[in-house]
Amino acid sequence: MARLNSKAVVSAVVLAAVVLMMAGREATALSCGQVDSKLAPCVSYVTGKAPSISKECCSGVQGLNGLARSSPDRKIACRCLKSLATSIKSINMDKVSGVPGKCGVSVPFPISMSTNCQTVT
Repeated sequence: MARLNSKAVVSAVVLAAVVLMMAGREATALSCGQVDSKLAPCVSYVTGKAPSISKECCSGVQGLNGLARSSPDRKIACRCLKSLATSIKSINMDKVSGVPGKCGVSVPFPISMSTNCQTVT
């Protein structure tokens, strides 16, 4: 009987750990605030106010790439990028689409206003 109780306790502890890990993952989902903050240093370049990409811009792009590792986070990042792009006057989408490459980052979806964020993996 004591053996059964120890198995039950171990099972309960494992279940609790799994629930806590899942809850923690949901709490750390990417937000548009994070996307906006990471990409703020890039605005002067994509609007033509700066002739080249700054180190801060590339640092933000690389940081965002590190945060958006899962498919759900990449979908969120895609939606946030599109929302951010529509809010910036005189944005040059050709420059925007070239930023990841100039910063040494490979993005698994096209940076474009026509990208369907639901299909991003």
